[in-house]
Amino acid sequence: MSDVRHVLVLPDRDTAEEVAGELPDRFGVTEEPQLVRDALAGEDDAEDAQWLVVVEDAAGRLDPASLDSFAAEYEGWLERP
Repeated sequence: MSDVRHVLVLPDRDTAEEVAGELPDRFGVTEEPQLVRDALAGEDDAEDAQWLVVVEDAAGRLDPASLDSFAAEYEGWLERP
């Protein structure tokens, strides 16, 4: 078993919540994804924050390319390590 974590970067909180809600149906994710606010360097305004959806994938079964395409549907992307 590997310890894989995927991070989807989304433009705002509402979008991140929507993506997190879709992950179980689209990808069979069983653990609830974490939502994390990622303020851009030097910015304090919430409008300038991206939101991260962190998906644990202990079995390493999620396809990064599919996750990236999924995030792109919401104007986001998969953060590459």
